[in-house]
Amino acid sequence: MPKSVPDTPSAPESLAPYSVATEAAGLVFLSGQVGLDPISGERSPDEVGAQAHQVMRNIGAVLGDLGLGYEDIAKTTVFLADINDFAEVNEIYKSYFDGPFPARSAVQAGALPGGFLVEIEVVAAR
Repeated sequence: MPKSVPDTPSAPESLAPYSVATEAAGLVFLSGQVGLDPISGERSPDEVGAQAHQVMRNIGAVLGDLGLGYEDIAKTTVFLADINDFAEVNEIYKSYFDGPFPARSAVQAGALPGGFLVEIEVVAAR
């Protein structure tokens, strides 16, 4: 089955040459989401909690465009500008799931594009 690029009208506009989502072999891969409001294009305040909530809302909206939800997420990768923000982001992240939780990695990236504090990428299963 070839790769496809589904329409994701609820996603913030891409800031670089990438697709918001691609799909292959029953898996959906979402590019890393950052704290951008998809309607206004405005960035979330430079506060990790506000950005984490916006990221998770963006993920939910894009999944919704594809007929999926948080429960379909199989794996996430959380990128943090500062690993000391892990506990706060973790609390916000877990509030979006009813469980069981997807597999996850969390890493300190040192610096994220645009100076964002958190970015999360997702692999979901149909």
